[in-house]
Amino acid sequence: MSWELISLETLQELAQQYGYGAVLLGILLESIGLPLPGEAIVLVGGFLAGQGDLNYGWVLACVIVGASVGNTLGYAVGRYGGWPLLLRIGQMFRMEEARLEDIKKRFAYNAPRAVFLGRFVTLLRIFAGPLAGIVGMPFRQFMFFNIAGALIWATVIVTLAFFAGQIFSLAEIMTWVGELGLVILGGVLAWLAIPPVLRMFRKPVLEQVGDSKAP
Repeated sequence: MSWELISLETLQELAQQYGYGAVLLGILLESIGLPLPGEAIVLVGGFLAGQGDLNYGWVLACVIVGASVGNTLGYAVGRYGGWPLLLRIGQMFRMEEARLEDIKKRFAYNAPRAVFLGRFVTLLRIFAGPLAGIVGMPFRQFMFFNIAGALIWATVIVTLAFFAGQIFSLAEIMTWVGELGLVILGGVLAWLAIPPVLRMFRKPVLEQVGDSKAP
């Protein structure tokens, strides 16, 4: 779900009316696995901090706490709610079960990096926590990459909105962040796709080498 489904004016009104609570709740619910525009609310919070309406430190703290706790709850949902719940969530995005099975296998192999980098990509940010629980990622390992990703992502997004908002409009900032997310998503997909492709080419080569050594 993109932030365009909720008008920019509505997001600003929510952040101005409910302040830090809106920022905390928005990113927390998205990180649990709900398709909400959490990142957009975070950008609004950082923007309003740059305008002097909110405090930068408190906005940053709310984002870090909301992202970390929300992802942890998502992990618990995946761990105990499991695969059937993910299938229902996937239906909201019109993702077939076979596609989710493939994502699950790839995620299990790359879980630490996916949890960390998933902060910067909308769909991964929604699915990372539940998927980590479903594939049985060790909880301590999950928490390390979960908190590390939340710290870096929150600092980048809130700081960007804080300073850029003093020069550019909020709509422009959201467009840039959206484009950056697409670039990162492309990189993550390539990173996930390249190893299987290399293995496909490597296998015939190894077979040829084995045949050449055979008497």
